[in-house]
Amino acid sequence: MFMLISYDIPDNKRRLKVANTLLDFGGERVQYSVFECHISPRNLEKLQARLRKVLVADEDSIRLYPLCDTCRPKVVLLGSAKATEEPGLRIL
Repeated sequence: MFMLISYDIPDNKRRLKVANTLLDFGGERVQYSVFECHISPRNLEKLQARLRKVLVADEDSIRLYPLCDTCRPKVVLLGSAKATEEPGLRIL
């Protein structure tokens, strides 16, 4: 599945942990606080569990938006934005 993940985290240390966690799961940074990620449902559950360990619920906000296969080609890219390519076989 294809996910768009955004976050607003005021603490530098936690923000870095979230970014590194998203990178660990194959996320690609498309803006400072926005990642796109091709991820299996099983790994999505693992990702959410790891993010919950870092997150401070009353201070941080993390949003995960699934984009369906019919919606993804409709994404409009402006300026220097580039489409995120689907990865080949990955083992996590």
